[in-house]
Formats: sequence, C-alpha cells, structure tokens
Amino acid sequence: MPIRPTSILSLLAVSLGAGAAHASSGDAWEEFRADVSAKCIAAAAESLEDVNAIVDPFGTESYGVALVSGKPKGGDGNVTQICVYDKQTKAVELGGEIGAQVIPASKP
Repeated sequence: MPIRPTSILSLLAVSLGAGAAHASSGDAWEEFRADVSAKCIAAAAESLEDVNAIVDPFGTESYGVALVSGKPKGGDGNVTQICVYDKQTKAVELGGEIGAQVIPASKP
C-alpha cells in the first residue's frame, strides 16, 4: 500500500502537536507551582515572618497544596500551616498553626 503525502503530513502534524503540548505542560506546571507558592506565602505573611513554602508539585485534581512555615509575628519558635489552593478560583485557604514539635519547620 503506497504512503500518501497527506498521511505523512497528518502524522507529522500530530507528532509536532504532541511535542508542543508536552513542552507547554511543563511550563504550565511551573507557573502553577509559582502561583501556589506566591499566594500561600502572601496569605501566611499576614501572621508569620520569614515565610517559606514547600509546594506539592502537582497537587490533587482540584487543589494545589503547600506547607508554609515561619515565625509567628510577635512570637517565638516556628510553626507550619497547610495551604490549600483552589485550581478553579485560584483562591487560597490556610489551616491552623502546627507547632514545630509536630512538623519541624525549617527552610530547605
């Protein structure tokens, strides 16, 4: 069976499209992680100093998740909070403070 030029072009277009989608998805995940980090740090900075975020690389299907840690403003020691980022609305919510005795809160 002879190979038709349109078949070759179709195969080439699909191959190039898949490569472009794969490359942009890596960029999209990097943007996602940066947005989760920035928004979680901003939310935690209202009550913490020297805030650091550790972002789950992909989160769940619906949410981004990060651990934010820092020193309570006007307090001693370090605490950690769980930050949840809604992938649809891009809003974040923080859980309560978890003391250092439960999760060591230190910068990587």
